[in-house]
Amino acid sequence: MDRCPDCDSLDGEAMSRRRFVQAVGAGAAAVAVVPAVARAADGAKPAPETLVKKLFDSLDATQKEEVCFAWDFKDDRGLLRTHVSNNWQITDKTLNSGFFTRDQQDMIEALFWGMYSTDWHDRIKKQLKDDADGYGKHQSIAIFGTPGSGQFEFVMTGRHLTIRCDGNTTEHVAFGGPIFYGHAALAEGLNEKAGHPENVYWHQAQMANGLFKMLDGKQREQALIAKAPAESKVHFGGPDGQPQGIVVGELSSDQKAHAQKVLDALIAPYRTSDKDEVRKCLTAQGGLDKCRLAFYATDALGNKDL
Repeated sequence: MDRCPDCDSLDGEAMSRRRFVQAVGAGAAAVAVVPAVARAADGAKPAPETLVKKLFDSLDATQKEEVCFAWDFKDDRGLLRTHVSNNWQITDKTLNSGFFTRDQQDMIEALFWGMYSTDWHDRIKKQLKDDADGYGKHQSIAIFGTPGSGQFEFVMTGRHLTIRCDGNTTEHVAFGGPIFYGHAALAEGLNEKAGHPENVYWHQAQMANGLFKMLDGKQREQALIAKAPAESKVHFGGPDGQPQGIVVGELSSDQKAHAQKVLDALIAPYRTSDKDEVRKCLTAQGGLDKCRLAFYATDALGNKDL
C-alpha cells in the first residue's frame, strides 16, 4: 500500500510511490529539474508563452496585485518562483473561483494543456479528477516578472502539481524551475491499493525499479540512500551538501541504456519543446553520464528489490 501522509504538509519526509518517482527523477534526471547548465534564451515561442503575455495584459490592477509578483519576490516560502511541494497553492485565487473572467479562465486552461503532450491529456485529466476533483477547482497561478519584457515565469500549482512556463527566459533552468507531478489513484484515505491500479505514473516507478534490480551489490551500496530529502529541497544534496547516489557514467552500457529509458519516461508527459530542452541541457553538461542515480530507502515498499 502506498502512503501519502505528507500530502497536507510542505516538508513531509515519507517515501511513497509519488515520492519514489520524484526521488528517482531527482537522481536519474536532476538536471531536468534544476540543471546547472546554460541554455539558449532564444528560439521559437510555443503557444503557452504567447498566452502568458495575453493573460498578463488582460489582468486589471486589482488582479495583478493578487497573482503577479516581481521576479525576485520572496515570502515565508523563500524565493517564491522556485518553491515546490506536493500539495500547495502559490496564491489563494483558484482558477474557477470567479476571480478570473471567463476569457481569462479559457486562456489559462489553453495554456495549461499546451504545456503537456497531447498523448498525455487524458491521463492528466484522470489525475486531476482523482486528486483535485478535476481541473480548475483546486489549482492556482502566479506570474513573475513582465511577460514580453525580459524575464517572466508562469506557475500553476495544486495537489501533485507544479508546472511552469518561462519562455526560455530563466538561465540555467529547464522547465523554468522545479516541477512536481504525482497521482493518488483509487486511494482509500491516504493509501493506494496494492499494485497501484490506474495510477498514470506507476509505470515510471516500475521502470526505475527495474534499473535498481540491474545494479550489483556494490552499485546498490552507492545508489541506495537511507533517508529522502524533504520535497521542497530540490537540490538533493546530502547532509554535507554533496551530491548523493551513483554516477551514471560508472554504470555498464545496458544499465545506462535503461537509465536513458527512465529519463525519457519521466519527461514524456510534457510538450516536445520542454523535452528537447531537457536533452539539450543534459548534452551541454556532459550527458546523462554526469548525473547521479539515487534511490531512497525511506518507507521502501517491502523487499530489497523495491
